[in-house]
Amino acid sequence: MKVAVVGSTGMVGQVMLKVLEERNFPITELIPVASERSIGKKVKYKQEEFTIVSIKDAIAAKPDIAIFSAGGSTSLEFAPLFAEVGTTVIDNSSAWRMDPDKKLIVPEINADVLTKEDKIIANPNCSTIQLVMVLGPLNKKYDLKRVIVSTYQSVTGTGKAAVDQLNGEISGDETIAKVYPYQIFKNALPHCDVFSDDDYTKEEIKLMKEPKKILGDDTFNLTATAVRVPVQGGHSESVNIEFENEFELDEVRKILSETPGVVVMDNVKNNEYPMPLYSEGKDDVFVGRIRRDLSQPKTLNLWIVADNLRKGAATNAVQIAEYLVANNLV
Repeated sequence: MKVAVVGSTGMVGQVMLKVLEERNFPITELIPVASERSIGKKVKYKQEEFTIVSIKDAIAAKPDIAIFSAGGSTSLEFAPLFAEVGTTVIDNSSAWRMDPDKKLIVPEINADVLTKEDKIIANPNCSTIQLVMVLGPLNKKYDLKRVIVSTYQSVTGTGKAAVDQLNGEISGDETIAKVYPYQIFKNALPHCDVFSDDDYTKEEIKLMKEPKKILGDDTFNLTATAVRVPVQGGHSESVNIEFENEFELDEVRKILSETPGVVVMDNVKNNEYPMPLYSEGKDDVFVGRIRRDLSQPKTLNLWIVADNLRKGAATNAVQIAEYLVANNLV
């Protein structure tokens, strides 16, 4: 299996290489790709060093799979060129997610819609992935009516420069470049990505649109508020879910605990609940604080946490690749 990793020097790209190695993905030839200034440099994979090549050289090599984490404009330009030479692209940017001709995949939820004809496959937004891992099985059982989600998102979701800003502010380094309009240390910014004309941010719009596509269900309503917090690994979400049908809390916990990739941490008597500190470096989605909304019927409150660089990005992409290989789709 010849695999290209486009954006291999970035924060998510580095985690992709790590996850590919950890999961022992069947790579016979690794093709690391990065920006022009990184060509000729080395990246490490399984104790070996691989030379970074240009994206055009990677296309010429005709890899079986290309995993992209290089931004939307790069993906829009080059993903179709990979597809033309027969490569299956798994793209981590927002470029293709809402394209009606492209599949938006969380493997545990909807990988069964993939076919050999799908040459560009979209990886969902990090916050969307952990959300639908919980919404998916509950929708099947109780039928979603309305979802309200508020996120508490790690600075790693913005990239290395944001991590540098947080650490610089913690240490008192006033020379560090700012990627946020305000300090993030000792603060919370209700501002993830850019604002659109309707005063929602792009991150909130992704959260409102992507779950419907993944679940293949546009009958429920969803609204979101996305907040950046001074955490360096792991996104958290407070979620209020109204169902069409009645539920029992024990059954909800059982359904979620039996969902692959979901771990229920819900024992408040022992202070057991998901936290970003606990999720960092792990591939599972953690859910807890599961309780009824006492203000209206058929409504549930819960708290979801996941490592946004792993299940929220790199791991999900690698799991898509694993599904393609296991089902002879590449």
